[in-house]
Amino acid sequence: MLFTAIEQIANSPVEGFITLGGFIIAFLVGLTFHEFSHALLASGLGDDTARRQGRVSLNPSVHLDPLGTLLLLIAGFGWAKPTPVNPALMRVNERTGMALTALAGPVSNIIVAFLAAVALRVTQGGTEAVGFLAYSRLLYNPLEYVLGAIVFWNLLLAAFNLLPIAPLDGFKVALRLLPQQLADSFARLERYGLMILLGLVMLDFLLPGPGILGSVIRPIMNGLGRIVAGGDVL
Repeated sequence: MLFTAIEQIANSPVEGFITLGGFIIAFLVGLTFHEFSHALLASGLGDDTARRQGRVSLNPSVHLDPLGTLLLLIAGFGWAKPTPVNPALMRVNERTGMALTALAGPVSNIIVAFLAAVALRVTQGGTEAVGFLAYSRLLYNPLEYVLGAIVFWNLLLAAFNLLPIAPLDGFKVALRLLPQQLADSFARLERYGLMILLGLVMLDFLLPGPGILGSVIRPIMNGLGRIVAGGDVL
């Protein structure tokens, strides 16, 4: 992402800086609300682990992981600090508590995207702008471009985190939704989840076309986009 922005800055400084700024703002907003929502819901369910570590906060600095942030800027793929959760302290069944806490992150990103889409419609006087490419024509209106970036990148965060691969949120949700015996078998994949995820990411970088992850994420994002922004976003 950073190298793409630098190339764009060299060709058109105004567009390049707006693009980079929109990306940074969108991900700061998205990651902060995502992790804050994990911490807030866990606390509401009785687990104060994250609260005691200062994670029930909208301060981005308490949620950002240095390496994850650096990779996010360079490659467009990164992570925040995982929110500490102790399901044994929750007032509900452990798998139910973990699923609800996990789901809070993607849901918060969908809500943020919806609010940004509403604001974008207002600033545009009701005209429709759906999809990242559609937002590119807003480059000379920084506010509208940033709002568009917030919609797109928050929907991407939500769709990505809903995938049922550990350590993503969708894995914990799947463990709760699956029948007990199948969930127990599926849980054994957790130890291999990170390797599977990194392998899929690398394949998407190396192979031509949308790749495996891209092919799965696209319909999820477009489905969310129709709900949030009134149309496809990819």
